[in-house]
Amino acid sequence: MLMTVLDGSIVTVAMPAIQSDLGFTPAGLSWVVNAYLIAFGSLLLLAGRLGDLIGRKRMFLAGTGLFTAASLLAGAAASPAVLIAARFLQGIGSAMASAVSLGILVTLFAEPRERAKAIAVFSFTGAAGASIGQVLGGVLTDALAWNWIFLINLPIGIAAVLVALPTLPGDRGLGLKAGADTLGALLVTSGLMLGIYTVVGIDQYGAASAHTLGLGALSLALLAGFLVRQATAQSPLMPLRIFRSRSVTGANVVQMLMVAALFSFQILVALYMQNVLGYGAARTGIAMLPAAAVIGVVSLTVSARLNARFGERRVLLAGIVLLIGVLGLLTRIPGSAGEADYATDLLPVMLLAAGFGLALPALTSLGMSGAKEEDAGLASGLFNTTQQIGMALGVAVLSTLAASRTESLATAGRPVSEALTGGYHLAFAVGAALLVTALAVAATVLRRPSRTPAP
Repeated sequence: MLMTVLDGSIVTVAMPAIQSDLGFTPAGLSWVVNAYLIAFGSLLLLAGRLGDLIGRKRMFLAGTGLFTAASLLAGAAASPAVLIAARFLQGIGSAMASAVSLGILVTLFAEPRERAKAIAVFSFTGAAGASIGQVLGGVLTDALAWNWIFLINLPIGIAAVLVALPTLPGDRGLGLKAGADTLGALLVTSGLMLGIYTVVGIDQYGAASAHTLGLGALSLALLAGFLVRQATAQSPLMPLRIFRSRSVTGANVVQMLMVAALFSFQILVALYMQNVLGYGAARTGIAMLPAAAVIGVVSLTVSARLNARFGERRVLLAGIVLLIGVLGLLTRIPGSAGEADYATDLLPVMLLAAGFGLALPALTSLGMSGAKEEDAGLASGLFNTTQQIGMALGVAVLSTLAASRTESLATAGRPVSEALTGGYHLAFAVGAALLVTALAVAATVLRRPSRTPAP
């Protein structure tokens, strides 16, 4: 899981070197990221359900193997077309492995305390992976070459397969006949793929363009057709019973809002450091490390205990409140390098990121708690899918708002650093509003689970 999370952030640091070496056009370079995101986000739901049908261990091993092989192809790429194709294959492999990971965890660790610890480690891996990727990407690109950001996956992937083969329990799955809904698979995959393609293209075409509105409407129509199909199919790919659980439904809605909002922390803070404060890529990654450290300490040492004592719902609410404080502080960061001080302006923000360590394990537990064992892969794929949709929406909406505000301030005669910071301020404020909405949904939709007496 760390390998696939790292791959999402490690590439961004090496983009200039990739463009220079392979001769990418500025528009074509974005597809190094987009090809991965489209394949990954659109196949998570399908891969999760297929894991339930054919066996989650098989799906995990196949996905990890494909991702590792595609990483070798990406590292050896000598042309833009080969690299984009390799990134698409990486996205498919990552979706196959990631979609069933949570399903494997919740079935492997049935005892509540052990499951809470496992989910805490899993959540920490996802939260800290982006920060580690920024540091590692800068170091590998500067010390060796951009190819090594992909080649480093080879020993990790091989080790993961070798450990998983004897460690993970074998499961035969329900059989394809239990959910052999080919039409449903086509509808959901094409709808999600088209939807994510539309969202990542907002920056190029504009939110109100005919391209965005037309493809967005078609994507929604395909997804609506998928839901109708699932309600009427004899063997549905995604049994709609999974949404009867308030925990599953509420946790996925809260996650989508949270991930969309926290894009502004994970990405825009790094851009602020580089574009306004003048930090390099490696220094930016190091400056973000306190956040990764505090997330790790909270996730791995106290989150499981707090969840057991107070319940996931209360811990989630506390974590979201801390994250609202993070974005609130970021709306006040100075607009020039001369006025900013890392120790007073940014370090407190990094320490308040402890809210990630509280919110993510609690939210993950809630998102998986209402799913039956035979639907664990589906619930895992659904949880990962809403995460990717939230990320895509956060990138599209918040980056567009920030760019628009920056352009407006620059036109009014503000210095470049102040104009950039003004755009970031707006994105942080909108992100805080999304978190307030997530807090309201969590408080009203998610219920404290009823406890049955132990036998």
